[in-house]
Amino acid sequence: MGRFFRIKLRLRRFLRRHSWLATIVRSFTIFSVTFGSAFGFISGALSPHSGYDPNAFAIGVSFLFALACLWIVTLGIRLRLMRRRLRTIAMHNEAMADRNWELQEAEQRASTLFEAQDDLIVLRDLDGLITYANDAYCELAQISRSELIGGTATLKVLEQGDTALESNGTRVYDQKIEGPHGPRWIAWREGLVRNDAGAPAEMQSVGRDVTDRTESERALTEARDQADAANRAKSRFLAMASHEIRTPLNGIIGMSGLLMDTQLTPEQMTYVKAVKTSGDALMALIEELLDYSKIEAGKIDLEHRPFALSGLIEDITELLAPRAQTKGIEIAAYVDERLPMQVSGDAARLRQVLLNLAGNAIKFTATGGVALIVEPGIWPNEISFLVRDTGIGIAPEAQQRIFREFEQADDRIARSYGGTGLGLSISDRIVRRMGGRITLASTPGSGSTFEVSIPLMAADTGEANGFTAPDLAGQSIMLVAPHSIEASLISRRLQRWGAQTCIVSDADVATALLPERSWHSVLIDHTLGTEAMEAFAEAARIHATHRIVMVTPSTRQDLAASETAMFTGYLVKPLRASSLAARLTASPEIAAPSLVIEAIAEPTTTAPAAAPPGKGLSILVAEDNEINALLMRSLLTRLGHNVVITTNGEQAMESWLSATSAGTPYDLVLMDIQMPRLNGIETTKQIRSHEAGQSGRRTPILALTANTLVEDRHACFEAGMDGFLIKPLDREKLEEALAGLAAGRHIAA
Repeated sequence: MGRFFRIKLRLRRFLRRHSWLATIVRSFTIFSVTFGSAFGFISGALSPHSGYDPNAFAIGVSFLFALACLWIVTLGIRLRLMRRRLRTIAMHNEAMADRNWELQEAEQRASTLFEAQDDLIVLRDLDGLITYANDAYCELAQISRSELIGGTATLKVLEQGDTALESNGTRVYDQKIEGPHGPRWIAWREGLVRNDAGAPAEMQSVGRDVTDRTESERALTEARDQADAANRAKSRFLAMASHEIRTPLNGIIGMSGLLMDTQLTPEQMTYVKAVKTSGDALMALIEELLDYSKIEAGKIDLEHRPFALSGLIEDITELLAPRAQTKGIEIAAYVDERLPMQVSGDAARLRQVLLNLAGNAIKFTATGGVALIVEPGIWPNEISFLVRDTGIGIAPEAQQRIFREFEQADDRIARSYGGTGLGLSISDRIVRRMGGRITLASTPGSGSTFEVSIPLMAADTGEANGFTAPDLAGQSIMLVAPHSIEASLISRRLQRWGAQTCIVSDADVATALLPERSWHSVLIDHTLGTEAMEAFAEAARIHATHRIVMVTPSTRQDLAASETAMFTGYLVKPLRASSLAARLTASPEIAAPSLVIEAIAEPTTTAPAAAPPGKGLSILVAEDNEINALLMRSLLTRLGHNVVITTNGEQAMESWLSATSAGTPYDLVLMDIQMPRLNGIETTKQIRSHEAGQSGRRTPILALTANTLVEDRHACFEAGMDGFLIKPLDREKLEEALAGLAAGRHIAA
């Protein structure tokens, strides 16, 4: 059957190709059948032996005529169907012709587009022969299209770029090509394409001239490299300048501190304090410049450690309180109790930002005060820190400018209040680095509010809270104080604890209100005056269980003995929440003089007590600056330690080896980093190398350095040092490090 169908299919194809032959065969067949049938019928009917019957003849003729008519009708129907099919075919042919015309137009447009494009287009077969090339390719190759087609000509490559393969198989690479007008960079995209069905695929290469882009990228890269190099040079210059400035500054601040510990006349003390204040101001300026350089170089590192939120805020207010109280203004803090006690973040950087904002608020506030309020932010795990003041305010046109480098609200403020204009810029960059934001709302003459919003996750350290908030539900507490920021925040905290508060600014009015109800506590501000305090305290004895006076560190010592007997407790401003809770829940029968007063430690002018004889440490100091060496000797000697001074690394190494060989090794080595002949890093490495081959205790080594860059610290740790003492030398940190060493504790950097 399969063979029969194949023969039939071939026959049909042959007849379709030779239609005239099919027409002749079909016509001859029809004529032969018709003639043979009619002739046979008539001949048989007229034969002498046929038994001719006219009736039968008529019937036969009629039957044949009917068959002929049926055949004619059938042919007519078929002809009509064929005409309909022909019309359909004609319409289809017309549509195909239109489509073919459109395809020809599209092909012509595509060909024109290819020719007109600046991109290079070339097609090659599997043997590498060129089958098509547009004008741009011919112009770059400087060869005509007729010469290119069928050949294997290639462009002259001066430099080959990296090759990348995309997911669809397209190969992408750059080449530097020699052209008629100089070298050009071409970005190629190569991939296989199939032009005709059944034809083999060809390699299509499309190239775009990217010379301008490549040169711009290279110029930008070179500019970036130069900027990075300049930035590194600037950072190193700032570090070197910082070291060179810190070295004499260490002597200025340190020696002025030692001089203040001696017996001085009031005039001399004033001059020495002025010198130390100027040194501290210069030190703050250096720190700002270094912070700015670190942030600009992207070298600011953030820590994520748990810390107590309320403790940090209260420490900041206590640190700034003397400055505020000197100006006659208040500073107070409030931490919302809905916030977690412990959060995880960089406490040092947050402290730096808040100290800068609160310090600026104190600087620009002459009356009223500064409030540091901590509340939940608008987003989950976000904490909002508000620094609100009643100062001079900031004009609307300057509110965005002050966050830029070296910018202040106006020149008058710069002249009147000083400053470099870096503090807010540094704070803004630190906050952004921590994932937060700083916003400002200010009205000139009415004060400003800086809001710092930072995401801080709660830290589950397993430690108990610093204090338990007292339950003061239903208790009445009177605050007798001027309408101030601190009084409002104290009232807000007491209300959170459930108390009913009443703020009265006049002592006489407060005395008149005492009989109206039973008061759990009354708090009176010492600023109302001694006479008003005595009169109110005397009247409050029979009406209030707790009678508490609020004082500042400077006024605490001014209380007379007669005044202390009238009160049951004292609180030092700015108030800590734990102190307020403890005072309100303490037993009122305790005598006032025996109460524990939480105060802010004031700087003393007495010399620190020397260590007991025989308890001092044996300390080797390697310091090449004579003034700093004298300062170290004086500080350590006053602390009761035995000091040996060397001026370079070689002397320090020899002294250490001699002491070790004699069986009296040093308890501590204070090593300056930058010294002549042998610097501190190399000296430390040699000491650690000698210790590696010996048994016994390793000598603690602390770096004396003015460099605060992270890489400098890493270099010290890699050399084997145990910690840092940053110049200018802080006496308290030195004492802490030595006390820790004496107690056998690890020295922390």
